[in-house]
Amino acid sequence: MSKTTRIDRRFARLKEEGRPGLVTFITAGDPDLETSKKILLGLPKAGADVIELGMPFSDPMADGPAIQASSLRALKAGHKMRATLELVSEFRKHDQDTPIVLMGYYNPIYVYPNEEFLKDATAAGVDGLIVVDVPPEADDELCIPAREHGLNFIRLVTPTTDARRLPTVLTNTSGFLYYVSITGITGAAAPDVNAVHTQVNLIKKATTLPVAVGFGVKTGDQAKALAKGADAVVVGSALVSAIEQSLEAGGWSTSKTVPSVLDLVQSFAGALQTG
Repeated sequence: MSKTTRIDRRFARLKEEGRPGLVTFITAGDPDLETSKKILLGLPKAGADVIELGMPFSDPMADGPAIQASSLRALKAGHKMRATLELVSEFRKHDQDTPIVLMGYYNPIYVYPNEEFLKDATAAGVDGLIVVDVPPEADDELCIPAREHGLNFIRLVTPTTDARRLPTVLTNTSGFLYYVSITGITGAAAPDVNAVHTQVNLIKKATTLPVAVGFGVKTGDQAKALAKGADAVVVGSALVSAIEQSLEAGGWSTSKTVPSVLDLVQSFAGALQTG
């Protein structure tokens, strides 16, 4: 990609400020569209540097119980992909600087379908995509068309990505790399901090792209420890769990839902800024 994107500018600013970024994940439409919008609009002020917005899907195989449940809540409330893009459009009326990355699975994009989705996502103000079940071998399917629309295509690197595989993963990746700090599903275990530092150092020898570390980050102390050597830390399961814990028995939002999430984001941001 030849032009500088919001993601590029945000990571350049973080580098200038000498601090790691906070990447926050929420699922679009969880627990309902209006509450989701309030949370999304509040994330930058709470301390989010980059926002990952989950595209609800009925079979999120890489995600743990918390994020799976958030997708099901959104779908039960009637959320559709077009509503996800409308959320981004609404966000852009208030914030032209904070990058938004749509994260999820290929099926909802494929049935949209692809070209129409890419046009609509770009028009809405989306900056990048993380589509976990489209491998580099299928770059012609989505990755390259996305980049032609000016969208960063962000890849996951895992503890099992070896030196032979890494160049393939890096080939068409842009924006940043998402290092999965554990083997398995999201939120399932605590990462080994020393092992993460070792892997991030190896990745950084192979690319100049920023590296964000995620999966299993549940506390500010964890985030602060993982951030050493990385460019950002991703927090997701902890935030969607906060949503779930704030709901009424029937799954309805309460007066605690929005502040519980934004307060938690603020605590993670504070922990990273004291590093």
